[in-house]
Amino acid sequence: MAQTSVNASAQAPAKTLTPAQMNDSMMKLQTELLAKHGEGQKARIRTGLHQVVEFWRPEDGDAAVFESFVRANFAGDQESIHTMFQRYQRLLEQLDGHMHEISREFTTQQDLDLGPIRSYDEIFGGYDPSAHVIDDFFQNKLAFVVLLNFPLTTLEERINLGPKWTRRQWAETRLAERFSKRIPADVNLAIAQAGSDASNYIAGYNIWMYHLVDDQGQRRFPPKMRLLSHWNLRDEIKADYADAQNGLAKQRTIQQVMERIVTQSIPQTVIDNPHVDWNPYSNEVKAAAQQDSDVPAKADLKITNSPEPDTRYATLLKTYRASRLADPYSPTAPTLIDRRFYEDRQIPEERLQAMLEQVLTSPLVPQVAKLIEARLDRPLEPFDIWYNGFRSGNTYSEAELDAVLAKKYPTPEAYQKDIPNLLMKLGFSEARARYVAEHIQVDPARGSGHAMGAEMRSEKSHLRTRVEKTGMNYKGFNIAVHEMGHNVEQTFSLNDVDYTLLEGVPNTAFTEALAFVFQNQDMALLGLASPDPKSEAMKTLNDFWGTYEIAGVALVDMALWHWMYDHPEAKPEELRAATLQIAKDTWNRYYAPVFGKKDVVLLAIYSHMIDSFLYLPDYPIGHLIAFQIEEQMKKTGSIGPEFERMAKMGRVTPDLWMENATGKPVSADALLSATENALHRVNP
Repeated sequence: MAQTSVNASAQAPAKTLTPAQMNDSMMKLQTELLAKHGEGQKARIRTGLHQVVEFWRPEDGDAAVFESFVRANFAGDQESIHTMFQRYQRLLEQLDGHMHEISREFTTQQDLDLGPIRSYDEIFGGYDPSAHVIDDFFQNKLAFVVLLNFPLTTLEERINLGPKWTRRQWAETRLAERFSKRIPADVNLAIAQAGSDASNYIAGYNIWMYHLVDDQGQRRFPPKMRLLSHWNLRDEIKADYADAQNGLAKQRTIQQVMERIVTQSIPQTVIDNPHVDWNPYSNEVKAAAQQDSDVPAKADLKITNSPEPDTRYATLLKTYRASRLADPYSPTAPTLIDRRFYEDRQIPEERLQAMLEQVLTSPLVPQVAKLIEARLDRPLEPFDIWYNGFRSGNTYSEAELDAVLAKKYPTPEAYQKDIPNLLMKLGFSEARARYVAEHIQVDPARGSGHAMGAEMRSEKSHLRTRVEKTGMNYKGFNIAVHEMGHNVEQTFSLNDVDYTLLEGVPNTAFTEALAFVFQNQDMALLGLASPDPKSEAMKTLNDFWGTYEIAGVALVDMALWHWMYDHPEAKPEELRAATLQIAKDTWNRYYAPVFGKKDVVLLAIYSHMIDSFLYLPDYPIGHLIAFQIEEQMKKTGSIGPEFERMAKMGRVTPDLWMENATGKPVSADALLSATENALHRVNP
């Protein structure tokens, strides 16, 4: 491939190129290339020409430009193909890595707890430096070089033929896949901006718990407790099972807060505001009778119970409308729904939904629910979808765990220093633990926390976790361990995979699954739990109940996106009404028979619905995958070596990855079978 040919093609004047002219050029080129390179290249020649033609536009050049490009850039022998592959792999790693590095730096002020966010910080955070890359690669013809020489594949082909492919074939498949859509830069920028705006909205959605009061003016939560919706609110419900005296009242209060958020009846002024007291039952707002914050009140503070003006749903609509901008440029996956399932997850939507419904309709659900009721000594209430009393850590109060963590990790640096020790407790050798720790940077998160992997081998992955001024608390530690699981996977799947074009895992659900493996060990990492037959049974029941909960949440997320595509001109208030109805319908079908209460809207509380572009189905599938993975690790007796082996498989199809990891495809069967055995063990 001559560099001058690529550049010359890019500079050619745009002329109208008719389909007939393009077809004539294809036939002529096919004859020429076949004569030059031999019958053995016939299939490659035909495929490459058709792929280039599919994406070629008038502005790319006339027939002469097209023909000149093909003659100069078709690699007709193995040595040329290999050189081209290696060059693209090396340079794309550098491109991805540096673009990612820029994005990370541009979002630092928003993501980390580094002081106020200025208006220009939001502009930096909404800018995607890589937005023009695909556009540029088509304009300068680098994308066409790939499409001319490496075949695009369908999900069906990857599922059916992939098990017989070599690792190199898989890498070539992923190389071609990068150029399967030609989305303009301004569309990518619009999507990035909508995502950034939504993330900013969610990151600031805190509730000051000390300022929640009941009808008698009682405050049930401690001073300075500031909980992010939905993560921290949900986790506080889980923690309150250990509070025998006030836990139930606190859980009911949080449920009321969640419902106010979902219905948008929450007063605007109480969001992230420690200067007002709020009764979430009566919805009355007053000036704070007591202070627990050093942040001064705004000079123009108005004390009113005027509701948040459907901002939650206006924000969701913005992400939907931004996503739709890419639809015309994605002919094989013309909706975000299609792109999420057939390209990102590589699991057809129908199959994924069937797995979720298999869990939701399992006869094991009422059996586990009955056990929970017996353990609580009361009927189930809607917030019990987050019951975590099966976990061994429920013998410790939140305050006790917070005290342990605050002493152990007073700063992010303290957690950073302890990463090798934590990894060794998970079965990694000292050498591998230190190797991984050297590739992880811990940062203080502004929100609940997240993991940001590297995109080139010279960079570190970043673990963002929330550390309060008083030190890390249990919620922060639990999230940090989860994010550390992401970072460990990111380190192995980038630095130790055989081809960087295969970097990563099959989809986000696998990323979450591997992180869940770590998160499930949080109490063991603190030395507060050790495995035994009963605790293993309890853990299985906890996994099952958690999957049951999040499966319904995922169905709501899926139904919401279908509704938005069916109602493209919807207004925020219409989307709110639809969301409430979808949440109620899902609850009534799968949860009301168990909980004995209808029309609950809690399934719509997850912040991911607003800022994560149809992300939530990854969680229940992640739970199923995590369970299969953990079962395999139990067979070998150690997490570390198996985790590393699995993480290095790279981004192949989900079933192929899982069969190599555990011997079986992705399925709910392992969790359901283990849950049935666990029930027998707990109730002999």
